[in-house]
Amino acid sequence: MELKVTRWKRYGHDRLYANLPDGTAVGWADVRTGDITVLVAEYRDDVITVLKDHLRNNPEPVLPQKMPRTPEAEAPPLLPPLTAADDLSANRPGQSLLDKSGPGLIKRVVLQLLRRPAEWDSWRKGLEGEQRVGAELNRLERHGWRVLHSILLADKVDVDHLLIGPGGVFSINTKHHHKRAVWVGDDSVKVDHGKPAPYARKSRAEAKRVARVLERYCGFPVPVEPVLVFVGVTDLKVVATQLGVRVYREREVAALAPLSGVLTYEQVDQVYGVARHRQAWSGG
Repeated sequence: MELKVTRWKRYGHDRLYANLPDGTAVGWADVRTGDITVLVAEYRDDVITVLKDHLRNNPEPVLPQKMPRTPEAEAPPLLPPLTAADDLSANRPGQSLLDKSGPGLIKRVVLQLLRRPAEWDSWRKGLEGEQRVGAELNRLERHGWRVLHSILLADKVDVDHLLIGPGGVFSINTKHHHKRAVWVGDDSVKVDHGKPAPYARKSRAEAKRVARVLERYCGFPVPVEPVLVFVGVTDLKVVATQLGVRVYREREVAALAPLSGVLTYEQVDQVYGVARHRQAWSGG
């Protein structure tokens, strides 16, 4: 079996990962200590052979085994036991908007009388959009995916949906533009040829934040892709150079279902266990 070796350096870790042709990690070596960890027993001999070869040819010195080790510096931080209050798997789509409750009845009436219904409309459309996309994502659970909704980050920014499975992790941002035409560029989005909005750029930044949190507690690389999902649009155009963000209509997110080869099932369980823990995101 021919394995591809990639190097990963982050958060004090320096590792060589042995991957199958489809990208699945089957083992890794600590560059500093020379220790090899086999993730899939079936490929044990191949993993050890290829990683030992790469360690020998590595330009950076490998510390001898007799050197003092600091496992506490290598191990990822531990989260406290998960409680019902901290379990984000109980969140419904649009939970963060539901928690805000939106404008009250009296305020809605006043806004309508003043012909200023924008605040209520924005809350209602945002909630409906997240609920519709959330329903589509929940259908992917039958294909082995895990879904979380309304993850609040440290600065009151929330991730609308997080999809976790063998195909990786997807940070999903929902935009509801009823009966509007949408154009998606490399960094910005225009609705009905209006003023550019930084949806794409913000989606990429959000995905990077999600990856930092997950990798910190998991201790291995967690690829996170940004996704923009548009609800209710009449037309959706995406420039050919837009490769950094996946762009879908709400019914098109099913295209993610067959993706695989990025995370093992064990890694999916570990990532989901971290992601559903509210305290993991408190510093994100």
